[in-house]
Amino acid sequence: MEGKAKTTAGAMITLTPAACEEIRRLIEKDGRPGIGLRLGVKGGGCSGLSYVIEFDEAQENDHLQKEAEFDVFIDRKSSLYLKGLTLDYHSGLQDHGFKFINPNASNTCGCGESFSV
Repeated sequence: MEGKAKTTAGAMITLTPAACEEIRRLIEKDGRPGIGLRLGVKGGGCSGLSYVIEFDEAQENDHLQKEAEFDVFIDRKSSLYLKGLTLDYHSGLQDHGFKFINPNASNTCGCGESFSV
């Protein structure tokens, strides 16, 4: 379905250099041609909404954000909750993994994987 996603004017989200490096590494390890990073939101989690992060292909009506070496896909509904989001990555001993810094979240859970607005 490539070509059906719509490129957004300006960046909808920000990816830190550490996040970009880890995403590139994981996409290369995955090895599937044409995949990019999908970010989204779904109902659930201890605060009401949970983040979705996975590798996928473009779907119709996705917002498309082009990064240097990969594309980011965000479905229309999720874009309402993710606009302005910063995705970071930490690889420390106690703090490991992707971190969502969301200016739209009014409350987040202790693990940082769910939020409410």
